[in-house]
Amino acid sequence: MEPPENYVLEGSFESAEKIILRWDSTASEEAREKMIFEGDRCEVDRYLQAVDEIQRSISSTSISGDSQSKVNSAIQIAMARLEDEFRNILLAHIHAFDVDSLATDPSSSSCSRTESGGDHFDEDDEDRQQLGQEQEKDHLDSTTSSTTYDVLKHSESNTSVSSSYRSTSCIREIELIPEETIEDLKNIAQRMIAAGCLRECTQVYGSVRKSAIDSSFKRLGVEKLSIGDIQRLEWDALETKIRRWIRAAKVCVRILFASEKRLCEQIFDGVGTAIDDACFMETVKGPAIQLFNFAEAISISRRSPEKLFKILDLHDALVELMPDIEIVFDSKSSDSIRVQAAEILSRLAEAARGILSEFENAVLKEPSKVPVPGGTIHPLTRYVMNYISLISDYKQTLIELIMSKPSTGSRYSGDPSTPDMDFAELEGKTPLALHLIWIIVILQFNLEGKSKHYKDASLVHLFMMNNVHYIVQKVKSSPELREMIGDDYLRKMTGKFRQAATNYQRATWVKVLYCLRDEGLHVSGGFSSGVSKSALRERFKSFNAMFEEVHRTQATWLIPDSQLREELRISISEKLIPAYRSFLGRFGSHIESGKHPENYIKYSVEDLETSVLDFFEGYPVSQHLRRRSQ
Repeated sequence: MEPPENYVLEGSFESAEKIILRWDSTASEEAREKMIFEGDRCEVDRYLQAVDEIQRSISSTSISGDSQSKVNSAIQIAMARLEDEFRNILLAHIHAFDVDSLATDPSSSSCSRTESGGDHFDEDDEDRQQLGQEQEKDHLDSTTSSTTYDVLKHSESNTSVSSSYRSTSCIREIELIPEETIEDLKNIAQRMIAAGCLRECTQVYGSVRKSAIDSSFKRLGVEKLSIGDIQRLEWDALETKIRRWIRAAKVCVRILFASEKRLCEQIFDGVGTAIDDACFMETVKGPAIQLFNFAEAISISRRSPEKLFKILDLHDALVELMPDIEIVFDSKSSDSIRVQAAEILSRLAEAARGILSEFENAVLKEPSKVPVPGGTIHPLTRYVMNYISLISDYKQTLIELIMSKPSTGSRYSGDPSTPDMDFAELEGKTPLALHLIWIIVILQFNLEGKSKHYKDASLVHLFMMNNVHYIVQKVKSSPELREMIGDDYLRKMTGKFRQAATNYQRATWVKVLYCLRDEGLHVSGGFSSGVSKSALRERFKSFNAMFEEVHRTQATWLIPDSQLREELRISISEKLIPAYRSFLGRFGSHIESGKHPENYIKYSVEDLETSVLDFFEGYPVSQHLRRRSQ
């Protein structure tokens, strides 16, 4: 800064030299203990005027050899002093950026884009969702958390003051150093650079401000981990770090790095060509690489289904940050940062596509052969349907990333290990929707294979009914998933589980109801006709034995959905009870008039109605009897 025109430095060079030497910390104890810029402002002005006078003397052609040596010595002493002062001022404000002042605002979901001093900084909500699977393999603990940062203030010397910033896109620039202090730093930088001490100036600046960023990184939870360190972490630990990284990255790019860039511009702009950008990169390049290395490590890590949703969270966060990265790192010297971010984004997209493909293959080939007890919903069904429900929550992202149809499933492929699927029937659906339908198709194909491990044909159908019904209910419960799957395919699956219910009833009850037929009970003679009591007794005994076995067995079978369970019981009763009531009405008297009728007519109509209520509860008849007696 040029001295005011009305300010005259007394004694020209000799007076300037005296001031410079008085503050030579190598020669004076007082100079070592005190800092010029912490004292009287008049002294600050005098010292800067003295430095200006010495610099003018350097360029003077009238200085003799001895005088030139004195000038050079004075300027070296002055530059050493200014370097110390520069460092001291920067160190005094190293904690100006107060990360603890970040506030959570869960209602915010986007950045405001106003230019006023009261605009609001919002972050994307991350929904924390968990898959409650009973899958024998690893569960997808796919989560995201809802956290929004709003920089409300910063503190300096334990005093809260209003933030000063300018907003561009979602960027929020914080006043890291007070304006009057920036003016001092600018005055020092101008004189150091004019004296040929650019390197010393930028190194001091970069070193101190880098330590400020490191301090902020620690508060934000950004750790110094190598790519190898990150890839060796257990996934549960990594999930937590991903959530923390997403929050931290938004703060770092939009606030921390942007504010550092603005500070460089305030101090170094106009001092020399691109010096402000050089100082900015000196300060943030290392921290920026450290920050983005984490996302890079995730993007190239081993793929597995449980990682998909965190990878999509990272992808979405980077997509949202890319415009801000382009703004903050807009110079040629920061190309490497922009390129790294873009490459990470591309790799995350490719990882998501690869994981979806591998998930499809895993569902198709899931090998468990042990039947689930009672024909209930298979853990694989829960796992897969919870998984694709979460996929539907990321519909907007995945519609952009998934551009091709599933690679298998063409009709008449002739491969018995792969189901058929005719994509022509699903014309107009997005590739993502086709992938979701394909996953449901291969899930049902796998379940059909698993159903064959049941020895009871009725249980085969009950198992398929339970599982396809669960699939239908999960689709219906998710508006996004239902929209993509479509009502036409939903009706097709509804028909499938209803057909399984019909097949179950046929496999179980046709044999039981066959005992209640009239054929074979009537006898005829020359003069009379009647009912064969022996045949009738055998018929009642057969019915009793069959019903008891069905009752004993199917009480332990399980239909988890209460509405489906009740519907199937009603359907059974509608066929069984009228048939038994009619049979008992027609032929009961023939047994009751004989000996020991209780040995043959073991059930009243009411007994059957009560017994049907025991079906599909998932526990033995003895427990039902105890329950009814209580």
